[in-house]
Amino acid sequence: MTQQPPSQSPQPPEDVSPHTVPLWQEQAQYPGYSPVFPQAPAEARPAAQAQPAAESSHSARTRRLAELAAVAVVAAALAGASTYGLARNDNASSAAAPTPLSVATSPAPVRQANPAAPNWAVTAGVVSPSVVSISVTGSSGSGQGSGVVYDTQGHILTNNHVVTGGGTGSQLTVTLNDDRTYGATVVGTDPSTDLAVINLTNAPRDLKPIALGDANLIKVGDPVMAVGNPLGLAGTVTTGIVSALNRPVTTSDASNAPQSADPVVTNAIQTSAAINPGNSGGALVNASGQLIGINSAIASLGSSSGSSSQSGSIGIGFAIPVNEARLIASQLITSGTATHPYLGVSAKDGVVTDGSAKRAAAVLATVVNGTPADQAGLKAGDAIVAVDGNPIDGSLSLVAQIHEFTVGDTVAFTVVRNGQPRNVNVTLIAKPATTP
Repeated sequence: MTQQPPSQSPQPPEDVSPHTVPLWQEQAQYPGYSPVFPQAPAEARPAAQAQPAAESSHSARTRRLAELAAVAVVAAALAGASTYGLARNDNASSAAAPTPLSVATSPAPVRQANPAAPNWAVTAGVVSPSVVSISVTGSSGSGQGSGVVYDTQGHILTNNHVVTGGGTGSQLTVTLNDDRTYGATVVGTDPSTDLAVINLTNAPRDLKPIALGDANLIKVGDPVMAVGNPLGLAGTVTTGIVSALNRPVTTSDASNAPQSADPVVTNAIQTSAAINPGNSGGALVNASGQLIGINSAIASLGSSSGSSSQSGSIGIGFAIPVNEARLIASQLITSGTATHPYLGVSAKDGVVTDGSAKRAAAVLATVVNGTPADQAGLKAGDAIVAVDGNPIDGSLSLVAQIHEFTVGDTVAFTVVRNGQPRNVNVTLIAKPATTP
């Protein structure tokens, strides 16, 4: 089902902005997300702003493009392969090197004979039982999303915007891959990362938790599969590649959230695997059947006047890395809430001189007294160009990189001050509850 078309939507200008939208499949009218899609500047630049993706009963707002050209919406297609694959039952696993949010991986359930040309039928057969469909009915209407089986106790990892999409007091229904249906309750939500955990009521004993991978081990060009419930079509799989890593993407609920609410900022995995509304909370897996990300958003242009505002895949999707998802999920299951690392600065996009060239950076506008940034010697005007060796090209990139760490981590910042680079180590603390 698709969302109702907007009423009397004004014709968008010639320049329209690709923006990220959540993958919530709406059966009724829900507020849209107002995202920011970061651009790479040649000179100092403001962040490009785009408007809500879902505008069912509201007039569509004007959208503008800072530096990206318009792209056309295309239909999702299911890709396949016919190479040999072998399901595994062994317990061998390789631990990742200790890096930010590094995790010990679960045993890979599939061993591909040719990793460059995976047998996706085998991968799909192993992963699909670990992916569920979620239906939500509440005061704001009803809708559908996806989730992954996190453990044998009935915990399901999904997106926050799936769980909260129906409004206060929503009823959750989870359908397993074999069509068994269970009620569910919310264990905890984390709006700032767009993650949530729910728990099945009277969970069966034969649940199959998804195998957890390590997002630090994936590379651009790696083959991946998305599994979920797009457009209400449960058990759908699509394939593609990892298109980019460390892609800072942010969305915020423009209709429900107050202006002071933190946007959702993700240091996302970008993929070409076709994902559509309803894929929210579903799995992005590698060819070995290990979870590497939680599908959460797609790039979209929105729609022209008179057509549906429900957007589909244009080949640019985004997933929350599994390392971050696992950290948040474990906290939600333990305490119902999650803590986040805190630096204590505000920043803006800027450009600094780097030798004979220039480069984008996050320029610190303020440094709060007594915070980790202040204690480490960071100052307003400092331009952060890298965090632990990962390039920073703006304020969103800085926020996304900080989300990759945990409370207590000591992080190396590469800073340009008065034209000279220097390294500053900062130990992150938990974000204070009173911080806006």
